[in-house]
Amino acid sequence: MNKAERLLKLLTLLQSRRRAITAASLAEKLNVSERTIYRDIQALELSGVPISGEAGVGYMLQAGSTLAPLMFNESELEALILGVRMVQAWGDSGLAESADQALDKIKAILPDRQHYLHSIAEETLIVPDFEQGNSTQYSQELRQAIKQREKLDIHYQDEKQATSERTIWPLGLVYWGKVWTLVSWCELRDDYRSFRIDRIQKLAGANAHFEASDEISLKNYLSRFKEH
Repeated sequence: MNKAERLLKLLTLLQSRRRAITAASLAEKLNVSERTIYRDIQALELSGVPISGEAGVGYMLQAGSTLAPLMFNESELEALILGVRMVQAWGDSGLAESADQALDKIKAILPDRQHYLHSIAEETLIVPDFEQGNSTQYSQELRQAIKQREKLDIHYQDEKQATSERTIWPLGLVYWGKVWTLVSWCELRDDYRSFRIDRIQKLAGANAHFEASDEISLKNYLSRFKEH
C-alpha cells in the first residue's frame, strides 16, 4: 500500500483502541517495519493528530480527542451494509432498530455516496427476512441479563417435548444460521448448557447475580466447542 493508505489504516487502528498499542503490534498488523511505524506516527503528529505515547511503550489517541469521520472504500461499505441487513433480518426488534440508526449515521457522514448506498442496500446485497416464529423471543431480555450478569429462572422444553426448570447464568447468544441459542452455565447440571430461544417457555429474573470467570465464560465455552 502507498503511504497515504498506510497512514489511514494506522489512524483507524489508533481510533479503534482505548489502550496504547505498541509499535511492534502496529508493524505486524500493517506488515511494515517498526521504523516505518515511528516515521508514520511522527507524520500524523505533525499533521495535527493528537497522539500520546512513545517508542517502547505504545501509542494511543489522547483522551477526549475527536477526529473527523474516516471515509470507507466500497468493499468496507458493502461489509457494513451486509452486517446491518443481517441484523435487521435475523435480530430482535431492538437490534433491528439500532441497525437502522447505525445505517442512518453512515448515510449522514457520506452524503455524496447516497446513490451507491441505496444500490447496495436495496438492489445488490439482499438478506431474506423469512418468518422465524419465536426464534428471537426473549432476546432483548436475555441480552440485558447477559450485560448485567443476572441469573435467570427458565422453563424449557427440549426437542422431545420434555420440560424442565433451570436456574442459569446467561453468557451469550449464538446464531447458527436458523435459530438463536443461549449459552449458559446451568446450576442444575453444574456445567455449560445451550438452550434454543424458541423453546424457552417462560423466563424470569432470579434476583441474584453471578460472576463470570475465565473458566465460566462464552469464550471458554466456544473454545471447548471448537475442540470437539
